[in-house]
Amino acid sequence: MRFMCVGDSMTIGSAGDFTWRYRLWQHLDTTFDGPFRLVGPRETLYDPERDAPVSYAYGAQDFPPDARRHLAGWGEGWQHMAPLAEEAVGTARADVLLVSLGLIDLGFYTDSAGTALNVRAFVGAARAANPRVRAVLLPVIPNIRAESDPAFAAEVDRFNGLLGEVVADLDHPDSPLVLAARPPTYDIRHDTYDGTHPGPTGEHKLAAAFADALHGAWSLGGPYVTRQEPDTALEPDPAPLPLPLPRAALADRPAPA
Repeated sequence: MRFMCVGDSMTIGSAGDFTWRYRLWQHLDTTFDGPFRLVGPRETLYDPERDAPVSYAYGAQDFPPDARRHLAGWGEGWQHMAPLAEEAVGTARADVLLVSLGLIDLGFYTDSAGTALNVRAFVGAARAANPRVRAVLLPVIPNIRAESDPAFAAEVDRFNGLLGEVVADLDHPDSPLVLAARPPTYDIRHDTYDGTHPGPTGEHKLAAAFADALHGAWSLGGPYVTRQEPDTALEPDPAPLPLPLPRAALADRPAPA
């Protein structure tokens, strides 16, 4: 079975990160009954110094190169991934999509209604490549901006409600969709290193959200068990990273209300 992790900066990760993709790979490696692969057109991490996805400095040296593949990008959202979905799913022959998107859309590009339309476009494009593709969709996870910007927090809540409606509306026996549960104990003060991007505990909780959805909906894998970081882990960068937006996207950023 071929799993594709799709997401923004929380999924691609930054130089030195383990990533939740690694945590999920560890989980599947010990619980999945049968051969599997993590697939996708990309394999790198984001490099803050070069402001580009060119780093191979994963925090876990035991993360196999052929398991690092994904479809994730720093500063990319549903509107960026929808045009890529058909080719990515078709080329990688993905069976299951694990998607964590929406924060960057709502922060810089589209409102909740527009973002929900892009979710529909993404699902349609993925099904054009594989009519039997399955997908687990994760709601937008809380971040530091929502604490200081009530309008943004409300828009996140609206989108998460619309995402549930999209999943219910587009779910099909031949191509089932599952709405994952937001990790109930996720705390941006303890589970992120800058209020947005997951640290080790946050990575585990995001991986667990997908693992629990896979196991609960389709009996794929087993219950998630948190693991210790390997001794080869790189030290995390103590400097907070900015909200995940590449410089190239600044020209498209809407003016503040």
